[in-house]
Amino acid sequence: MCGIVGYVGARDASTVIFNGLRRLEYRGYDSAGMALIQNGEIEVRRDAGKLDQLALLLQSDPVSGNIGIGHTRWATHGKPNKRNAHPQVGATGEVVVVHNGIVENFLELRDELSAEGVVFKSETDTEVIVQLVDRYLELGHDLAEAARLTIGHLDGAHGIVLLSTKEPDRIVAARLGNAGAVVIGVGQGEMFLASDIPAMLEHTRQMIFLEPSQMAILTSENAEIRDMDGKKIEAEVHAVPYDAVSAERGEFKHFMLKEIYEQVRSATNTIGGRVNFEENRIQLPQLNLDQEKARGIRKIIITACGTAAHAGMVGKVLIERIARIPTEVDIASEFRYREPIIEDGTVVLAISQSGETADTLAAMAEAKERGAKLWSIVNTFGSQAMRIADGTIPMQAGPEIGVASTKAYTTPLIDLYMLAILLAELRQGIDESQRVEYVQNIRLIPDLIGRCLDRADEAERIAWRMKDVSHCLYLGRGINMPTAYEGALKLKEISYIHAEAYPAGEMKHGPIALIDEEMPVIAIAVKDPWYEKMLSQIEQTKARGGVAIVVATDGDELIEDIVDHVLWVPDVPWLLSPITSIIPLQLLAYHIAVLRGADVDQPRNLAKSVTVE
Repeated sequence: MCGIVGYVGARDASTVIFNGLRRLEYRGYDSAGMALIQNGEIEVRRDAGKLDQLALLLQSDPVSGNIGIGHTRWATHGKPNKRNAHPQVGATGEVVVVHNGIVENFLELRDELSAEGVVFKSETDTEVIVQLVDRYLELGHDLAEAARLTIGHLDGAHGIVLLSTKEPDRIVAARLGNAGAVVIGVGQGEMFLASDIPAMLEHTRQMIFLEPSQMAILTSENAEIRDMDGKKIEAEVHAVPYDAVSAERGEFKHFMLKEIYEQVRSATNTIGGRVNFEENRIQLPQLNLDQEKARGIRKIIITACGTAAHAGMVGKVLIERIARIPTEVDIASEFRYREPIIEDGTVVLAISQSGETADTLAAMAEAKERGAKLWSIVNTFGSQAMRIADGTIPMQAGPEIGVASTKAYTTPLIDLYMLAILLAELRQGIDESQRVEYVQNIRLIPDLIGRCLDRADEAERIAWRMKDVSHCLYLGRGINMPTAYEGALKLKEISYIHAEAYPAGEMKHGPIALIDEEMPVIAIAVKDPWYEKMLSQIEQTKARGGVAIVVATDGDELIEDIVDHVLWVPDVPWLLSPITSIIPLQLLAYHIAVLRGADVDQPRNLAKSVTVE
């Protein structure tokens, strides 16, 4: 979860690191700090709170140098205060570390080191790393070897970055396990390092992605990659297809609002090059799928977390309806522990915005060990979930900075729709006229999203009516049941209003007891096969004094007569309706959060990429 930045070169490292941390603050904002080598000594500046606190500290007590490392923290071990902030310094003051991950055996290591006389200055698990490195440096090992030996003691998945006055011209970094991403930016006479691409985009697009169980030794002129046995590795340098402008907020007040409005472009990008509208065919070349492989598929298991799991729930309906392949959706954090049944012909499809979600990566590893074919739908270029999959569908949404995912929800819905059509064609389970209709409907998506965004004032108006509520119930059925789950998640995570989503058909099995004039009910009742059933649920809500706010299809006069407020969406082929139905709910959550004074882009206790369990 934490954000890590490193730099070695001719520039002032303090400026490079701080600006990089600013771009990674979405990964953790409990505390922040940096360490530079200045006049042969390690100088640390760190404080609790968001990055602005570090900025004030740097103004009052500046630090400069040409090499350094920085960190924004999402706290796991130890309270988010100054002494637990990173970087953490060793006992001799000659080595410093920043870290992303959890040292699962840190209590054992801490006891061992304490017995040897080491005095710990923090409550963090991270400090055991730097104390171990310090011990090995004192025994005469160089920094890279001290890091390698230290890693041999650690349980868990980690991204680790070290700096030492004994070797003041280099940074040593390591990745252990699937989580804890480390990305190296290759410059001219300088090297960059970060836990995520946006931190380095203004400087370089040439990047090396550390694989699990790899180390990097960075100087201003060279990036040397080794395995954990010390053997050198020829690493591929990738040209990242993003630019710095795409990671800026621009004219928008918040990244989340910018990313909501970018959904027209992200939809266009994810369609571009993948749909042949003249021949009415889908092309997903990076999936590495042909007719023989498609016919061999007996079951698909979609695994993901959070918003990505909600997209997977829509994908289940799409794949089963269009391609007629049995499909399950499994929360990644559960899949990895429940002895999943993987039979011959099983495909496990992972969905992840970051491609670094710890539970999703662990689920993929479990699936691969059991013999499944691995696919992934991922937004972050070069991420672990993309690299370890047998086939992948890049979302092509562009960088998503806001913690509450928006465009990285709608783009995989499009990807899943296209995947379902491709599978149906390869398995010869669809007639040509139906395929043509499905493919031609893809043309409509960007315009339909734009028409939803044109009605943002409707969501803002309703937000004024809802801003003081304490609870909210979301209802949906069929393909839009996941829309209810995702809408509720958006509201709770950025406005801190308790929101519960429920399958509308189950309302009478419990949630109906909660309905009164104090708890709004938000229902998705667009013109889909479940429309009449949703009308019944809305009528039951009104009969019990509930306030009904409904996402409905343009021109639905019946709905307008029975509900309190309507969020209108354009008429759309029902298989595509989750793409449009979620947009007014994204806008509603955003405006409510703003009216309540919440921190929209950095909601409390959350981080963008969940890289620890």
